[in-house]
Amino acid sequence: MIDSKAVGRIIDKYDQTKLAIGTLGSHSSLNIFKGAKEEGFRTVCICKEKDVIMYQKYPLVDELIIVKDFTELLNEKLQEHLRNLNVVLIPHGSFTAYLSTEQLTDNLNVPMMGNRQLLHWEANRKSQEEWLRQAGLRLPATFQSPDDIDRLIIAKLQGAKGGRGYFLANSPKSFYKKADEMIKRGLITKEDIDKIHLQEYALGVNVYPSYFSSILNDDVELLAMDRRYESAVDSIGKIPAQEQLEIDVIPTYTVVGNFPIVLRESLLPEVMRMGEKVHKKARELAPPGIIGPFCLETVITDDLKIYCFEISARIVAGTNVGIGTSPYAYLRYGENMYMGRRIAMELKEAVKQKRLHEVVA
Repeated sequence: MIDSKAVGRIIDKYDQTKLAIGTLGSHSSLNIFKGAKEEGFRTVCICKEKDVIMYQKYPLVDELIIVKDFTELLNEKLQEHLRNLNVVLIPHGSFTAYLSTEQLTDNLNVPMMGNRQLLHWEANRKSQEEWLRQAGLRLPATFQSPDDIDRLIIAKLQGAKGGRGYFLANSPKSFYKKADEMIKRGLITKEDIDKIHLQEYALGVNVYPSYFSSILNDDVELLAMDRRYESAVDSIGKIPAQEQLEIDVIPTYTVVGNFPIVLRESLLPEVMRMGEKVHKKARELAPPGIIGPFCLETVITDDLKIYCFEISARIVAGTNVGIGTSPYAYLRYGENMYMGRRIAMELKEAVKQKRLHEVVA
């Protein structure tokens, strides 16, 4: 396992006056690279050939490293190259989608902003639930087996899958029927069934507040808010009810984009307290707790109760809607602040204070 001492030895060899910010070329990379450039950092992108066009159209990357697969990040020669470039990696959803948390904690010998140990908690839904429940947040009920289903539930895959393969069921019979259909469509595999997470479907509005936990300032900042645009559930309402029944459609929840949202102000204090509670518990579970961005995935019901059903212990794609425009970042920092830039600001200040080792792992 790569511990803080090992990362510290790498950082000690870095020329911190030439620090570079790097990440995988997907998810929220443009957000990260734009923020890095605005704070004066060089940028390094590990990218697949088919996605190069994105960085040609948006020239935010100083060095493109082309790979066939993101697992090549585990290649020692590539890691050595990144270390020679003084790279600090910024993890996002593609890291845990394409690499196991064990690989990230045991085989990635490049400094990464954040707390690697919390990636284990994020990737396992049972661990997530334990973390959130211990933090005192309100959670929907969960079920150990499909045979226990006695109300409307949402079935979720483990890890960061962008909603792909999620589906609803209200009984054991409907679960197995829909699971078979999802397997036939190639959205899940038979092996996924044993690992699927069954969670009560809380009826309400989905809201995703994003926070930044600053080790340097000992503070948790609310910086962004969004909701997701999901296929096919967000399009099913365009089909008249009679036709929905006739075609027997099974709505899916694959995320295709995000909307910005401004929450009614009376709910903000509770949202802020939730972020504080989660970070406080994280300090106990995996010291020093959350470093940098994190997101709580919530549902707000009609009686204004906030249920938290998931946490992402890194930057989420929903913060992309706030590039240059997030009202919550504006309220705190003024114009042109967003998650990618806030990450770069923390790294820049850490270098200035000679505390870089505190914000990387």
